[in-house]
Amino acid sequence: MIAGAPGRAGHNSQPLPQLNGVLVLNKPSGPTSVRCLAAIKRLGQRKIGHAGTLDPLASGVLLALLGQATKLSPHLLAGGHKVYRGMLRLGQVTDTWDCEGKILTESPWDHISVEDVLREVALWREVREQSVPPYSAAKHEGRPLYALARKGRDVPQKVKRTEISQVDTFDVRLPFVSFRVTCSSGTYIRSLAHSLGMRLGCGAVLTELTREYSHPFGLDVSCDLQDIENDSSLLVKHLHPVAEVLPDWTRVELTPDEAALVRNGMHIPRAPTQTPESENALLLYRGDAFALARRAEGASLRWTVLRGLWN
Repeated sequence: MIAGAPGRAGHNSQPLPQLNGVLVLNKPSGPTSVRCLAAIKRLGQRKIGHAGTLDPLASGVLLALLGQATKLSPHLLAGGHKVYRGMLRLGQVTDTWDCEGKILTESPWDHISVEDVLREVALWREVREQSVPPYSAAKHEGRPLYALARKGRDVPQKVKRTEISQVDTFDVRLPFVSFRVTCSSGTYIRSLAHSLGMRLGCGAVLTELTREYSHPFGLDVSCDLQDIENDSSLLVKHLHPVAEVLPDWTRVELTPDEAALVRNGMHIPRAPTQTPESENALLLYRGDAFALARRAEGASLRWTVLRGLWN
């Protein structure tokens, strides 16, 4: 239903009480991420967020954060990596840097060899900064760049840090190139395609994109939005508890007395450990996520509370 015109959800899609956890959606290509989240919100999930949106063209893993899980967004965005599989096309430049934008220039590409393409794609591993696409949600003076671009205003050139840890090329059938990249959160794959086209001198646009992984979840545990719209009980079935969402954080089970200290914003003792522990900890009480904490050094070992998760 989400891919087409708005309509009525299935007869089992009744509003649910507010849930706490992460829903791993397999976003279809076409609708915006905001529209997909709005569909979940209509099922009674008034408190909802995300851990990184996808462009309308893109499909794949979209992490919908419900209830207390919305407080995890900055930690998921800062600490996790993402994996994308995509396809680009040589010979075009568009205003959006993908195939859905207005074509600005078209150039011949038949003088470019497969070896040229493989060399330039491999150079993505050396990228440390990239240009932000003019049609993006990045902001300038409080306004998203796409709002300025749509009004025909000059869009300031912005650059952001990024890290590409792995690049694989699957198929090169010029002018099309299929690839997979593992990258830091916030990387613009459109920008990688655009910059490659500029280096080759013929332009390039992104034509397909699927997010296969967004730390710590992959497509293998995702669910389709339309299925949940048709049967809201599947939302509960597919929801991942907050306690599962930060697998690299140290788990600390609190006693009742320690939980009382945490509720009052006080630090708690940290027991010496023989095994390496994370700088961060997920504090649990009676098995449920209770608070986020950070390791503190000093005269005594302790965890300092970053944010409570109990209400």
